[in-house]
Amino acid sequence: MAAALGVRLHATHLDEHTLGLYSPDEQRIYFDIRLTPNERRVTIAHELGHAYYGHDHSNPKHERQAEVFAAELLIDPEEYAELERVDPDPHRLADDLGVTVELIRTYERHCLERVRGVTHARPRMGAGQWEYRGVRADAESANG
Repeated sequence: MAAALGVRLHATHLDEHTLGLYSPDEQRIYFDIRLTPNERRVTIAHELGHAYYGHDHSNPKHERQAEVFAAELLIDPEEYAELERVDPDPHRLADDLGVTVELIRTYERHCLERVRGVTHARPRMGAGQWEYRGVRADAESANG
């Protein structure tokens, strides 16, 4: 995806409060070399969100857009649903999906809609308004 956006990735030492950053002038994403593999994936995906949306500065709206972009890029709704049925613990889900707990929480807050035991992900317009629709096993037996 970075190549498609014309962005180059660089591992480097950043200050202790910075996991990564996108430099639009250089078309580069910098990420801290000390990150764990899961943190690295999430940080790069987040910074790709900034590149995708053309953000040239940071503000709360841009940070939320980039975080939701990362969640949708890295978390497959079907895999998430399967794993959630086994164990809904966010730490377990994060480990199994190769992401961070914070990204799991972002995904649950901004990418899922739960209505009467049915979980929908990735809204679209028109007929079949959700890219993914999963039914919890306990909801299926109660409705069935």
